Amino acid sequence: MSASEILHMTYQQYRAARRLVHECCNYDCGNCLLLDNGEECICPQSVTYSLICKWFRAAVLPLDAGLCAALLPPPAAGRRRCRECGRLFAPPKHNTLYCSTCAAERAKRSKRVWAKKNRAGA
Repeated sequence: MSASEILHMTYQQYRAARRLVHECCNYDCGNCLLLDNGEECICPQSVTYSLICKWFRAAVLPLDAGLCAALLPPPAAGRRRCRECGRLFAPPKHNTLYCSTCAAERAKRSKRVWAKKNRAGA
């Protein structure tokens, strides 16, 4: 996510988000279980005015519809959010789910898995 896409909250939005952080399944006494790699790590969403945690955006923020609508406006007409990276893009077809960058990366990954499977079977 680029610096221009990071959302900054007002104080009231920050307080509402702080209350929501406690609903996150990865929140444990002020620490983030997702970021824990052997030593405790403070939940970034609980200490910043920026909406930076992808898990918080996807799973926790929708619990408060008003805050979600204020922070994440719906995509513009004809644009869609990429399922991989979350950026807005203009899909060339109605069933396109990923931006061109993520689609190319997914194709490479898929081809790699296919080749590995076929090498193992041959």
